[in-house]
Amino acid sequence: MATNPLRIGFLCYPGLTQLDLTGPYEVLSRMTDTAAHILWKDTAPVKTERGFCIVPDRRLCEAPEMDVDVVPGGLGQQDLMEDDEVLSFLRAQAKTARYVVSVCTGSLLLAAAGLLRGYRATCHWMYLSL
Repeated sequence: MATNPLRIGFLCYPGLTQLDLTGPYEVLSRMTDTAAHILWKDTAPVKTERGFCIVPDRRLCEAPEMDVDVVPGGLGQQDLMEDDEVLSFLRAQAKTARYVVSVCTGSLLLAAAGLLRGYRATCHWMYLSL
């Protein structure tokens, strides 16, 4: 019996912390029967906060429903706190995803999208007041 692969979407954005995306990607993409996707507004290379380039393979508007959504942190998260396209994408994905997770300040994006109401969450200690 054929099964659909577990779809994992990794949000990629300018100024993210490279390890916050590539660390979980290395672990989760190696699971059997998994399809991992790096997602952004377009498929042009995206520079991390230290200049490392990551190439998204899907645009947000073309992404299928993911089973797992991973939101990395990084200084670039600040520019997305009021970005309607990104926040709407996260809200839409969260409706059907089995898991919505973040790393570090990625939790602030989940909060900005309204996805942490009723949950305890944390982030980098310098941003706890947010």
